[in-house]
Amino acid sequence: MEASPLDRLDRAWSRGRTSLGTRAERLRSKSFAIVQCSLAAGVAWLIAKDLLGHDTPFFAPIAAVVSLGTSYGQRLRRVAEVTVGVAVGVLLGDLLVVWLGSGWWQIALVVAVAMSAAFLLDGGPLLVTQAAVQSIVVTTLIVSPGGALTRWTDALVGGAVALVAATVVPAAALRRPREQAAKVLRKEAEMLRAAADVMIGGDLDRALDLLADARSTDYLIAELRSAADEGLAVVASSPFRVRHKPGVRRMAELVEPLDRSLRSTRVLMRYVALAAYKRKPVPPGYPLVARELAAAVDLVADELHADRMAVAAQPALIAVGMATSELPREEALSVEVMLAQLRAVVTDLLMLTGMGQLESTDAIPPPRV
Repeated sequence: MEASPLDRLDRAWSRGRTSLGTRAERLRSKSFAIVQCSLAAGVAWLIAKDLLGHDTPFFAPIAAVVSLGTSYGQRLRRVAEVTVGVAVGVLLGDLLVVWLGSGWWQIALVVAVAMSAAFLLDGGPLLVTQAAVQSIVVTTLIVSPGGALTRWTDALVGGAVALVAATVVPAAALRRPREQAAKVLRKEAEMLRAAADVMIGGDLDRALDLLADARSTDYLIAELRSAADEGLAVVASSPFRVRHKPGVRRMAELVEPLDRSLRSTRVLMRYVALAAYKRKPVPPGYPLVARELAAAVDLVADELHADRMAVAAQPALIAVGMATSELPREEALSVEVMLAQLRAVVTDLLMLTGMGQLESTDAIPPPRV
């Protein structure tokens, strides 16, 4: 039956609220970086203007913000590239203005020379861009040769402030991967419980809503990958967080099995919906195992959120795997696929308890014939 306009509006509103919540969560996760960039910009201006006496040291805060950015990856490289790029651009711009004057063709020449010099220095994209930008600024705004030295000093101030700020990173960036991993698992457990209810009741509308919900979970893994990458970048950029590297790296290695387990859960949701659509009864043991698996998934989430390898959840997962081997087999394809996906989720999650790929597969017996 076709959904009414009111139903469609309700679902659109629900998706909008979810999207808004996701955006708010992204802002919250970047709040430290925003504050850090803001403070670095202010401190760079303060040093250049009040301590060094420069009239309008606008590049000092610009260099600090561009160097820091809102991501933690390659911050030290960014600081170096901005500083060198500014030096090349300012020097060449100042020299060519003195020799050739200022105008449209001088700007074109200065940009070409500055970018070429940056490439000869084997600079990255940021260095090349900054060389071009600063050569334009010098050519159009700075008429006295002494002005270039002031801008070079401002660049050093901004780079130095950014370098110091880059070593200060929040512990939240190190917690976020495990918190996001727990969030993925909580969602997985929620879908498994809902699937168990659909297996019992056969409610098609609920099954279709569940399927739509499952298909919208890709962003959870994308955010998990982002959090893991950010955590690795933090321990690489800050000497104060190096000791956390083994734990962060271990968490990053769990992204793939988590991704596979969520994919298997989505496939399970699809065939639960298919069984409801075709009015195919699901054997009573299947919803029971789905609920037991949901409880085991919650245990894994608890362990990861507590920053522990989920070894404590291993017995519960193995017990669920043993239970799947005793489930009755059916000729219906949907039921057979449900069995395969339940087992796949178990083996993938066993890898989160410290088992290897083959070890997790061998930990549960094959299904009965």
